[in-house]
Amino acid sequence: MSDNSFGRLFRVTTWGESHGPALGCVVDGIPPRLGIEAAEIQHWLDRRKPGQSRFTTQRQEADAVKILSGVFEGQTTGTPVSLMIENTDQRSKDYGDIKDKYRPGHADFTYQTKYGIRDYRGGGRSSARETAARVAAGAIARKILGPDITIRGAMVQIGPHAINRDRWDWDEVEKNAFWCPDADAAQKWEVYLDQLRKDGNSIGAIVEIVASGVPAGLGAPIYGKLDSDLAQAMMTINAVKGVEIGEGMQSAALTGEENADEMVTDKNGNPQFLSNHAGGVLGGISTGQDIVVRFAVKPTSSILKTRKTVDKHGKDTEIITKGRHDPCVGIRGVPVGEAMMACVLADHLLRHRAQCG
Repeated sequence: MSDNSFGRLFRVTTWGESHGPALGCVVDGIPPRLGIEAAEIQHWLDRRKPGQSRFTTQRQEADAVKILSGVFEGQTTGTPVSLMIENTDQRSKDYGDIKDKYRPGHADFTYQTKYGIRDYRGGGRSSARETAARVAAGAIARKILGPDITIRGAMVQIGPHAINRDRWDWDEVEKNAFWCPDADAAQKWEVYLDQLRKDGNSIGAIVEIVASGVPAGLGAPIYGKLDSDLAQAMMTINAVKGVEIGEGMQSAALTGEENADEMVTDKNGNPQFLSNHAGGVLGGISTGQDIVVRFAVKPTSSILKTRKTVDKHGKDTEIITKGRHDPCVGIRGVPVGEAMMACVLADHLLRHRAQCG
């Protein structure tokens, strides 16, 4: 079974575990003669890597990427590109006390039940450490999409505290530790998350990813819909429990008159939308408007709070998870969401060219 791969023409297979010697990905379907260097991939990995603020895990990883195949003299050759990122700061001893216990909220029980064996060190394959490989693949996807398509992400809510959308400023996103577009909200989040961190607790978040400059026509009916592939891609990110496109769940509260995006002809005679409740996708095909995706990330399950659980022998017990963990995993989910958006769009762009020229 190939359940560690995604995409059709632009196909990504990730490999590796949280505490193994390395992790990485193999990316197939990349057009030849595409200029790519390790430094370009590294730029995006640096945005995701741990230990960059007190609000993320203090595991210190350089996340230095190595290109092992598929690139010659700075250009892709059309063959699979293999990327590797070494793990250098594992602390497996942190997990010795829980090797026989199932952590509530984690995949320990389900992995053990399915496979009869699991790597308990940091969650093994189920760890968010795997997402570094996705970000590396996303860097290549961005090169395929070209400079006219812009993908940006922001955290729009942490716990019950949402941003004020009237204060949305994309420039502000790069200025704070939360990728927050609202400077006032970011300051309040600092106080809120500091207290949670000191209490040994965690909190969830909502992340919004926006792709601008996407041409109309990407996606296909019925089972190749762009929005369904985006939803699946975001749901594969660790700790994501919900995804919405455009108005999403809020569209249930709108009337047909309110929800339908009216159209007029612009001065050049081209159709122009007056709103974007659909999030840039109609009938599974892109409209040319911004594609807007939001996903909800649950609170980090590894917390310094004693919780009830059972062990692999079927006995009741208690557990407290030590180690270095994100008090809000949604923060580092922003660059991961951007990468998944890029991978899906690159895949659909290549599929569209293959069918429609």
